[in-house]
This record gives sequence, C-alpha cells and structure tokens, in this order.
Amino acid sequence: MNDKFSSLADLAAAFGKEPIKNGSESINNDNTLVYTTNSGRIKQKHNEQQITASDGFAKVRRETKGRKGKGVITITGLGLDAKALKDLAKKLKKICGTGGTVVNEVIEIQGDKRDVIKTVLEKEGFKVKFIGG
Repeated sequence: MNDKFSSLADLAAAFGKEPIKNGSESINNDNTLVYTTNSGRIKQKHNEQQITASDGFAKVRRETKGRKGKGVITITGLGLDAKALKDLAKKLKKICGTGGTVVNEVIEIQGDKRDVIKTVLEKEGFKVKFIGG
C-alpha cells in the first residue's frame, strides 16, 4: 500500500468500510478555513465580480481629497471587466508617463493629464464626460 491518506475517512474507504459519523459534527462555513480534520483540505470558492453597467459615458474626474494634496485623475463608468480595466489602465499609464492603479471599477492615474486621457478614451470608443472642476 503506497497510497497516502489525508483523513481517517479515506483510510476507511480504502478498506471498504463506511466512516463513522457523529451527530454532533458540523461543517464549518468559515471562509478563512484552509484545512479541517473532518474533511481535509478545503478549496476556496472564488467570488465573481459583478460588472456595473455603463451609461455610455466615461466619467473623468480630478481628485485630491485624502491624497495629501496630490492630484489623481479617476475614470469611472466604463463597464469593463477586471482584465480589460487593467489593460486600459496600463495603456493610459504608458501614454501619460505616470503611475496609476485600478481600485474596484475605478482607474486612477497620477497627475493632471485629463486632455491626454480624453483623447485615448475617445480612440478606444468611449464618450468622455469631465466631472467637477
């Protein structure tokens, strides 16, 4: 017997026996649980993100609040999935020559490059609307 068993239930199944079940056993639904002695390794369920539908306009806005006075351009309302948002953010960062990130469904680009961002988004097929001052 060279098989490795991860639990006593596997060992009982190898000998053709049904494992003994206690009535007091309960399945733990804790999402941070990785391993349990009752059932072995637990696979995590991946939550699929819901994509917010776009109203047809990419909203470009300049923000400084909560960033110690540093200006950041935020782009919302694109209606793209996570991978497409990251690809678009990468393209915008490269063209603008600045840093940035994707947080939830918002692309953040450092600096004040609204005009450059507008031309790139229009080439990508988005209607652009400036929000705020």
